[in-house]
Amino acid sequence: MISGAHVILYSRNAEADRAFFRDILGFTSVDAGHDWLIFALPPAEAAFHPSDIGDTCELYFMCCDLKAEMASLAKKGVSCSAPQEPRWGSVTMVRLPGGGQVGLYQPRHLTAVALA
Repeated sequence: MISGAHVILYSRNAEADRAFFRDILGFTSVDAGHDWLIFALPPAEAAFHPSDIGDTCELYFMCCDLKAEMASLAKKGVSCSAPQEPRWGSVTMVRLPGGGQVGLYQPRHLTAVALA
């Protein structure tokens, strides 16, 4: 039986991104050795979207109030992109210190997390 999922984010500055997840986002972690932090994430869901390139992944964190989360991040010195309003929710992108980005969105649809 599958008991969980392990997400890997590749980074040009893994130490800075680990510090961001720990200090800014407040995720708890375990040290797998040599300061290699593995973070506990909120409940998750997976979706499959059609793509011509087929081998890309994106990570979005969900929230109940996007504006409030953006304000909380701003107080910690984190800038977010201008919010967009696609049909499925309100979304912003958060730039990580290592140069990558993660999405943050408030869904307008039923989520699989809500069913768990």
